[in-house]
Amino acid sequence: MLRRNFIQNISAGIVSAAAFPGISFAGNNSAPGGMTILFQGDSITDGNRTRNNDWNHVMGHGYAFIAASRIWYDYPSKGFHFYNRGISGNRITHLEERWQTDTLDLKPDLLSILIGINDTAWLIQGNTDADAAFFEEHYRNLLQKTMVALPALKLMLAEPFILPVGRVKEKWDTYFAEVSLRQQIVKKLAAEFGAVFIPYQAAFNDALNRAPAEYWIWDGIHPMPAGHELMARLWLEKSGLL
Repeated sequence: MLRRNFIQNISAGIVSAAAFPGISFAGNNSAPGGMTILFQGDSITDGNRTRNNDWNHVMGHGYAFIAASRIWYDYPSKGFHFYNRGISGNRITHLEERWQTDTLDLKPDLLSILIGINDTAWLIQGNTDADAAFFEEHYRNLLQKTMVALPALKLMLAEPFILPVGRVKEKWDTYFAEVSLRQQIVKKLAAEFGAVFIPYQAAFNDALNRAPAEYWIWDGIHPMPAGHELMARLWLEKSGLL
């Protein structure tokens, strides 16, 4: 019932597709009517996506692709539109720089953001302009700007996550402390803006009962295929779209 209500609420004011939605090309994968869903973030969201109209790769090869594929398959008559605008290496300031073109101009009905791990790494590398307070200030400003421009927008905010593998394991205490701060910030912002919070760290921690860390995240930061499947399943559960 909750999932049905979510779809009904978010679809209010959107004209339903009258027939099977024709999607002309990947760069603008919209059809008349329907709901637009945008994934934003860094390399984990990017998933090595193309920047052209190649449908084989336009959604990347990660959790965004898996989640979108499931919804497209299950609801061919709903007219769902999906965009992936994740860019590898992005920090919160990079999102700000491209926000108008890559988010506001797309006018999504549902926006999912995963950001923070590069901000953490940037600080650990010795840069002083990326502490947790800076991250919170700029993230909040971005969300405020977004909600002014798109007041009916539904938000999903995902926390950054790590596991003790590779370079992360080598500096585990530092990574854990800094990522934890940003996780708390994302959770606080989700509550502040009425967003759905996606607790990826808890999901990956639980997954360690099934397989070791490197099975889920190969370098401590970037998920393995099984890790992306884990992310997609949790995203779909929290979205209420299935």
